[in-house]
Amino acid sequence: MRRFSWMVFGVLAFMGLLAQAPRDVRAAQTWPEVIALPNGWLPEGVVTGRGPVIYSGSRANGAIYAADLRTGQGTILVPGQAGRVAVGLSFDQRTNYIFAAGGATGKLNVYDAGTGALVQEYTLTAPGATTFLNDVIVTRDAAYVTDSRQPVYYRLPLGPGGRLPAPAAVEAIPLSGDWQQLPGNSANGIEVTPNGKTLIVVNSAEGALYRVDARTGEATRIDLGGASVINGDGLLLQGRTLYVVQNRLNQIAVIELAPNLLSGDVVELITSPLFDVPSTIASFGNALYAVNARFTTPATPTTPYNIVRVVP
Repeated sequence: MRRFSWMVFGVLAFMGLLAQAPRDVRAAQTWPEVIALPNGWLPEGVVTGRGPVIYSGSRANGAIYAADLRTGQGTILVPGQAGRVAVGLSFDQRTNYIFAAGGATGKLNVYDAGTGALVQEYTLTAPGATTFLNDVIVTRDAAYVTDSRQPVYYRLPLGPGGRLPAPAAVEAIPLSGDWQQLPGNSANGIEVTPNGKTLIVVNSAEGALYRVDARTGEATRIDLGGASVINGDGLLLQGRTLYVVQNRLNQIAVIELAPNLLSGDVVELITSPLFDVPSTIASFGNALYAVNARFTTPATPTTPYNIVRVVP
C-alpha cells in the first residue's frame, strides 16, 4: 500500500539502485507504464519508499522486489524463504523499514529497506485457515494489521522515531459497532487519518467501507449513497480522496469522503486495459501504481506479473 499520507516523501538514495529523485515530476509521462516483476512472483502488496522506488511482496515465499520507477529496472531486495509470505506492505520513512503482513502464517515481518535484512518477526496470531493477515498501515505511533478471516485487527505500538517494540507488545483489538464479519475475506485494505486516531477499513465480502476508532475498534459504516466497493482490496488515502482497488472488477473507485468520514461519494472509476486483477496501489508524484495479482490466472513458475502506472 503505499502510503504514509501524514509524512512528506523524502528524496534520498536507495542501495545505489537509485540516484537523487527529481522533485519536479512533470516529465513523469516518460516513465515506464509497466514494470515487470519476476515470473512466478505471486504479488499482492505494493508500496513506495524513499525516492522513486517501489516494493512488491511475494505470496509464494515472502520475497520483496525493489524497482526504480523511472527505469522499471529492479532487483530482489529480500530473498524468498520457505514458509514466509508477504501480502500487504507499508513503509516507515523514519526508519526505512518495510512492514509485511504474513497472510495465513499469522506473522508480521519487518525488513530494512536498505539492506533487505529481517529486523524483527512478530507473531500476531496462530497460523492456519482461520486467519489471514492481509494489509498493514504504519502511523506515527503504531502499525495496524487487518485479519480477513477474523473480526479483529492487530496493533503494534511504535516508540519515538518508529522504534520497534518487543514481540510481546502486540495487541489484538476486536472490531465492534456496525462491523459485519462475513464468510470469506472481510477486513482487507486499511488506511489511517493524518492524526493516527481513525482507521478506514474495507470489507471485501460486504462491499463496504468503515470508519474505525484505532484504539477501541468501534466501527461505523461509511454511507456511500448506495454504492458498493465489492471486491475492495488495497486502499490509498490522499487528503479526503480515497482510492479503493476493486480487484476482480479491474477498477479503482475514487471516493470523496466527507470531513467526518461518515459518508462519501464515488466520483470516478479508474480503469486500464493493462489491469489484470489489480490488488493494491501506491503513489508517487501524480501517478498511481497498481500491482496485477492476476488471481484468475493459473499460477505457475513462469506466469508473468507486473505493476501498472496510471494517472488519475
